[in-house]
Amino acid sequence: MKHVVTGDRNAYDRCIFHVFDHAGRAVLVVGLGVYPNTGVIDAYATLRRGDQLLAVRASDALGDDRMNLSVGPLRIVVDEPLKRITLRCEPDPGDPDGLAYELTWTADFPAVWEPHHVQRRGDRLMLEGRRFVQAGHVTGLIRAGGEEYEVTAEQWTGTRDRSWGVRPIPGEDGGRAAEEHRPEGFHWLWIPVRFEDRFLMVIAQEDADGHRTLNEALLVHPDGSGRPDVQLGWPHTEITYRSGTRHPERAVVHLTDPMRKPLELGVEILASNPIAVGAGYPPATDWQHGTWKGRGWTDRRVYDLSDPAAHPMAAFGVTDHSARFTLDGQTGYGIFEHGSFGRHDPSGFTGYDSVAP
Repeated sequence: MKHVVTGDRNAYDRCIFHVFDHAGRAVLVVGLGVYPNTGVIDAYATLRRGDQLLAVRASDALGDDRMNLSVGPLRIVVDEPLKRITLRCEPDPGDPDGLAYELTWTADFPAVWEPHHVQRRGDRLMLEGRRFVQAGHVTGLIRAGGEEYEVTAEQWTGTRDRSWGVRPIPGEDGGRAAEEHRPEGFHWLWIPVRFEDRFLMVIAQEDADGHRTLNEALLVHPDGSGRPDVQLGWPHTEITYRSGTRHPERAVVHLTDPMRKPLELGVEILASNPIAVGAGYPPATDWQHGTWKGRGWTDRRVYDLSDPAAHPMAAFGVTDHSARFTLDGQTGYGIFEHGSFGRHDPSGFTGYDSVAP
């Protein structure tokens, strides 16, 4: 949409793709966003492989052609709406070992609405977003660090999310609302899981005392199955964290079917991609989405994630974990996106410096 209904500078329209293998070797996160009231379009791609995170970021002036989803070397092409999408990152001529890919994302399940997401700080509307999520498979090739990853439908999974509305971008002055209504804690889970014959979406957002402000647990079947979506109750999650951190290693999500039968979604973390490093999500210190960088800005970086002290703010940002899931005797693959900052009473965290024993 060329013109949006609000003059809020924080208006945005953004998408994200997760592409990951089932062995935990690699997690690729790709995104593109437009910010119509600041005149910015930007995109990013980050690949986690071992302790390395390869990042490509690009930003430019937003033009009149909103169907052109390309920034610098990064491009998204909608080949068939809600069905098939091409993801492309052109190689860096000066660095043959840099990140590049040519991928085709194909939907296996219909797109699903996520709950209307609203956050206020005092009386100030800080976030109002609509989202849909979708799961599929991916084919193609990823090149990075002198290696090639052949992406196949059998060994890789792809999920995607599209959101739009109002969401803070750098430069926002929160005024009194920010000074007097500082959150004590924030706990977030966003879990899209693709099984062979079903797709599961779980969302939970909680305040410091455990009060839930966003909730979803929905089971979706393929198009043409004739089977309706199924709500799976109020999810409760038991997370086992790595000692001395808030890094999840495994979890159990407790669900309930319509007949009140308990269901357990088992979670085994395979690999992790902190999106506050390289991908522009707050509290990143080198670049954040919506930042005006001038025309034709492109940046490529390699981050060493072996030393958490080198990226201390990553612990206060959301991390996207690829994971193996089990449910009702079936094995599936998806993303366990998690962020927990400050106090969270249900987890036993007492403040921003509190970690698992």
